[in-house]
Order: sequence, then C-alpha cells, then structure tokens
Amino acid sequence: MTENSIKFDEKGLVPAIIQDINTKEVLMLGYVSKQSIDQTIKTGQVWFYSRSKQRLWLKGEISQNFFHLKDIHVDCDQDTLLISVDPDGPACHNGTNTCFDTQLSHDFEQDDQGFTQNENTLQILDQLIHLISERKIQKPKDSYVSNLFELGIDRISQKVIEEAGEVVIAAINRDKENVISETSDLLFHMMVLLVETGVKLEDICMELSRRRK
Repeated sequence: MTENSIKFDEKGLVPAIIQDINTKEVLMLGYVSKQSIDQTIKTGQVWFYSRSKQRLWLKGEISQNFFHLKDIHVDCDQDTLLISVDPDGPACHNGTNTCFDTQLSHDFEQDDQGFTQNENTLQILDQLIHLISERKIQKPKDSYVSNLFELGIDRISQKVIEEAGEVVIAAINRDKENVISETSDLLFHMMVLLVETGVKLEDICMELSRRRK
C-alpha cells in the first residue's frame, strides 16, 4: 500500500484514527493530508492538517505531548488511516488521556460486577490515575489526594504499607468483603505513589507483559 492508493477527499484529506500502541486505547481523530503524512514518516512524529487554520500542525507543538509514530494502516476502503503511536502525555487539550472521554449515554446494560459493557479493569484504573494526576496539578482545597502530595513521598509510601497490612489481615481472617475494601484502598494509594514517582500505568502493563513472555 502506498500513499497514491489512499483515497483523499476533495480537499486532499483523510481522517486518521490515533491509537495508543501500548494500551490500544483510541486517543483522538484528526485529518491528514499527503504532506502531513510525509512529515509524519520523515520525522517520526505525527502531523495533522488543521481544517480551521488551513495549515499543517505537529501534535505536541504547544503542549509538548507528542505522538511518536509506530505504525500506519489503511482500512479496506482506503479512505481512513489507523495510526499507532507512543504518546508522551495526554492526547486531549483538556488534559485527558483520550479525546473520547465523555460518555454519550449511561444507559448500558451492566453485568453482575457492575461494569458497563464499554468498561474494563484497565480503563477504570486509567481513569483513576488521571483523576489523581489532575488533583496533583490543580491542588483543590480539602482534597485528600492533594494533602497526600503535600505531605510527600514518605507519607504516601507509609499509607501504601499500612493498606497492604490491612489487606493481609483481612485475608488471614478470610474476610472476603474486607479484602475487597482494603485492596481497593491499597490500589488507590498505589496509584498516588505511581503519579508521585512519575510511573505510568502503561509502564506497569508493559513490564507484566514482558514477564509473561
């Protein structure tokens, strides 16, 4: 497949779906031209064409949240691209990991565990860690998370140790409900610790994947 095979529209553009190569999450949709595709391949960073400004633009040119190119695929109709990237940071200008962060409707069928059909465990943890990241930046008053960040890494680490102990005690007592509750507390404080140390959830997933192999 070559660029000449791509069916650009009358304005010389095609939509491009951007996907995180690590998490497989769809990050955004933009439009690209032949020139922006050339720039993307040449530089290894994703370029788009702005329909409002009528010019090429580099993702991250202002935010520094660049998309590092990993792969480009063309759909069966040759009029849409799927670009796999390794993102430097949040994809959306609102600071969220993906531009598709707003749910249109909550009227989805739920399973016995209370998860909606468009949710999974990784998504829930990802949403949590982004909320925690926002708390660290915005520092709202009367926020438990903000207070933890103010106290620093020693206090955060202490809370992780405390919660881990509570999980063990609940497990020894065969208290399933308390295991669920205390493990939730432990995971929450672990997410705070990850944000404080600059570790991404994707880093953990990649390490677990490496170990599985």
